[in-house]
Amino acid sequence: MNFEWFVSLRYLRAKRKQTFISVISFISIAGVTLGVGALILVLAIMTGFHDGVRSQILGNVPHVLIQKQGSGIDHYEELAASIRASSPLVATVTPFVAQQSMLLSNRNVSPVNVKGIEAGHKLFDLEMATVDGRSVQDLLYAPDRRLPGVVISGETAASLGVSVGDSVNIIPPMFTMTPFGMIPKMKPFQVVGIFHQRSGFFETYYAYIALEQAQIFLGLTGQVSGLEVEASNFDLAAPLAVHIRSQLSYPYTVRTWEDMFGSFLSALRLEKLGLFIVLGIIVLVAAFNIATTLIMVVMEKNRDIAILRSMGANARSIMKIFVLEGLIIGSVGTGLGTTLGVLLAKNADSIIKGLEHLLGVKIFDQAVYGMAQFPSQVNASDVIAVATMALVISLLATVYPAWHASRMDPAESLRYE
Repeated sequence: MNFEWFVSLRYLRAKRKQTFISVISFISIAGVTLGVGALILVLAIMTGFHDGVRSQILGNVPHVLIQKQGSGIDHYEELAASIRASSPLVATVTPFVAQQSMLLSNRNVSPVNVKGIEAGHKLFDLEMATVDGRSVQDLLYAPDRRLPGVVISGETAASLGVSVGDSVNIIPPMFTMTPFGMIPKMKPFQVVGIFHQRSGFFETYYAYIALEQAQIFLGLTGQVSGLEVEASNFDLAAPLAVHIRSQLSYPYTVRTWEDMFGSFLSALRLEKLGLFIVLGIIVLVAAFNIATTLIMVVMEKNRDIAILRSMGANARSIMKIFVLEGLIIGSVGTGLGTTLGVLLAKNADSIIKGLEHLLGVKIFDQAVYGMAQFPSQVNASDVIAVATMALVISLLATVYPAWHASRMDPAESLRYE
């Protein structure tokens, strides 16, 4: 150990009559610890909310949506095959038919978006209550059914007062002309599946039927409302959309999930940046404490500094002593804060549940946010950024006190000793 390190560590252990300096050092370390820990925890929670909202948006929204302005898409099978073969980024291409409608049962009405889908849709990945425990996909597309099947959400089933096996009437905004006037078009369907897992904001407002049934019922035989394109990863949606737009011209429209709902995520990213700046001020305040501690140490140790200079220590060594002392305080605080923040972030859900049980207050309502647990996701890049920022601020806080100590005149300091 060189003498600069030895002296820096020695100055952190104050003598009995200099205990106040040790208290200030402890407060400086505690300030950095709390600032770094709070910043890591908040960034983890914001990242968790960001990922949770994104997964909910992507629960029913495709990565890329292709539609045709003014009408449905004809020859959609050829178009889907062309898109599949056009790029290795394409994972699946599925046609769909959608129409705003009403569900009627037991004199209860619920607005839904009736969506006709093909077998293999990601809807079937959800956990569902079904008739006799059979596969929803088999029930929905069975050709010999007395009534066509429909899959609805648990919220819709509760509002209608129906369960699996009951029948509901679907009423689209279409009318049939009769001798008695215009009568709303209506068709009975049997509820073959009810999904309760909330994987997205929008599943609640959808009712799913077989694509062929939707085409016949909604008068779109041979047509679909659009094509849903899934990329191999949601991050590839933007370049995939650019590629598809180069192949499809007007009247086709190509939109990514970010084009449709990216404003939610933009707002969360802005909040995350704002919280990073606000909580970063806590670390800045702790850095002022470090500077104050070093200034007080320099004032207290002016005689020691003069003796070191007289023994041959140059100004660079004196400056290095106090820079190292400030870095020790900043490094210890950053290390403790990083450990504290990561531990809190990793166990945020358990901590919230414990506080709810202790206080008897609902802190995180799962029904409001549609998330099974309190969201907290630790990103290594965020932790590294916070730790680096704290160390840089701690280093900058040492510059002036260390420079002032290196400029002290030993003769002037020892004149009256």
